[in-house]
Amino acid sequence: MKEILHKTYKFSNSWTGTIIIVLFVIFFIAQAFKIPSGSMKDSLLIGDHLFAKKFAYGVSMPHIPFLEVSIMPWSDKLRLIDGDTPQRGDIVIFRPPHNTKQHFVKRCFAIGGDEVIFSDKTLYLRPNEGDDYIHKHFPKEKIVKILNKLWIKNPMIDKHSGIHYDANHDIFNDMISHMLSPNYTIDMEPKLIEGLPVIDYRLPFNAFYKKVEQGKYYMIGDNRDHSNDSRFWGAVPYENIEGTPWFVYFSIDENWEIRWDRIGKTPTNLEENEYLERARNERLTNDKADHGIY
Repeated sequence: MKEILHKTYKFSNSWTGTIIIVLFVIFFIAQAFKIPSGSMKDSLLIGDHLFAKKFAYGVSMPHIPFLEVSIMPWSDKLRLIDGDTPQRGDIVIFRPPHNTKQHFVKRCFAIGGDEVIFSDKTLYLRPNEGDDYIHKHFPKEKIVKILNKLWIKNPMIDKHSGIHYDANHDIFNDMISHMLSPNYTIDMEPKLIEGLPVIDYRLPFNAFYKKVEQGKYYMIGDNRDHSNDSRFWGAVPYENIEGTPWFVYFSIDENWEIRWDRIGKTPTNLEENEYLERARNERLTNDKADHGIY
């Protein structure tokens, strides 16, 4: 036994052993990611460097870092071993269906079989479990009746305080522009829904609707008026799921100042009031002319 441990120790100290150990950690345990855009403000900020928990939802197909080449280049599979699945409210790292070479970070808003309505700065969720589930898990003041069914209005805002809309920008108009452009598409169906506010009397619809396909997940950014998410390019298949943010190991703002208070914090930690307040102040100071989606 001693001899085996000694050989293992010597191997781990060799260049070959070190490389194998590092790749094993990156492939199966933790991988470094940088938040490149503001779609998850105020929960995660541009310049947050975090480790992703790779085993949170099973094991995704390992890819060589930076090159994004699969360790099994003869296969186009994105998943090696199935495991747990994302739940509503989880922050998820995934490969978007329209570009599997990229990684996005968004919050899971809906799962397969759920229905989603997006109207004027409001998201409505109809969980596939039905009315009894809604009454059991959501407060009465959040429940509304639309299309003769029960829905939850903005179901995650109370629990996840980093979620917000922008009074100076409306992504509803961006969705209309994408819908009318020959070069862009949206995933949601425009719909005229009685009881919801009229957005524009010239439009034959006042909302967008989607029923999420089974085995897929609807990912929406916390910065809801600026997030390029499932509302545009569709639900994310399970095989595209990579993991979930674990903790921030480094954070730096646009002025190259280190955010010391965020280092070592988990996404749950960063939803506490003191961190959200600082993130909100940074956004309001720096994003006065913020437009578009990302």
